[in-house]
Amino acid sequence: MSKAEFLEAEAPRLEAWLNQNRHGQMVYMANHFDKRLDPRLLVDGAQSVISLLLNYYPEQELPAEPEDYKISKYAYGTDYHFVIKDKLKTLLQFMQAEIGEVNGRAFVDSAPVMDKVWAKRSGLGWVGKHSNLINRETGSFFFIAELITDLELEYDDPIKDYCGTCTRCIDACPTDAITEPYVVDGSKCISYFTIELKEQIPDEVKGKFGNWIFGCDICQDVCPWNRFSKAHQEPAFNPNSGLLEMKKPDWEEITAEVFSKVFKNSAVKRTKLEGLRRNIAFVKGK
Repeated sequence: MSKAEFLEAEAPRLEAWLNQNRHGQMVYMANHFDKRLDPRLLVDGAQSVISLLLNYYPEQELPAEPEDYKISKYAYGTDYHFVIKDKLKTLLQFMQAEIGEVNGRAFVDSAPVMDKVWAKRSGLGWVGKHSNLINRETGSFFFIAELITDLELEYDDPIKDYCGTCTRCIDACPTDAITEPYVVDGSKCISYFTIELKEQIPDEVKGKFGNWIFGCDICQDVCPWNRFSKAHQEPAFNPNSGLLEMKKPDWEEITAEVFSKVFKNSAVKRTKLEGLRRNIAFVKGK
């Protein structure tokens, strides 16, 4: 938990990142600059930011065969927005039942909130060189969410950075998206190209995606701290049988009916069928 206040140290960093166009076509990143830095502009009377982590590391990593196409682990099951929003609403109701009148709002990666910064300030981990939050006990495969409330609470302290001299994430990124330690050019990331970019993927990154067709986990997969990752206990994050059965030919011949069935309530729907087909064709053409 941390005090809801203006993130003064983050302002110049965020401004420089945006001015260098590292958000690419993610125009929403440039919106609501002030709100992104001050949670009190999002919730009237905000006093505290309660940060929460929810593990999504799977028991079984997909695909089974190395030649098959890959999607990011976070997208195996039900879209996390639905799952976490429900949990946060339940938490807020519990707080209201125990304490009385509590004003608060739940945020799950769908509003101008700097999730990783608040989680870091709450002592839940440090921001690694790949710009993801890392926890010493559980690694980095987790979602971050917040409950911003008007309650005054006892606040936590940040922890130190334990990346040391390691540069595995930087060395492993095939598109050189990690331009320097702790700085990611979002417009060069495989996740950006396969999810956020709506137009044709540029030829200069052809052959660099491996088999990733939705998102990318490379920088996390190579991180030594993820040797501590443990399988999640959330049934909603388990892949359905349709996804488990998808082989390379199934992806390449995917129909609207199969897409709707396999990815019902899935984050993969963000890229839409046309986007997924574009990604598959791009990777196949390597």
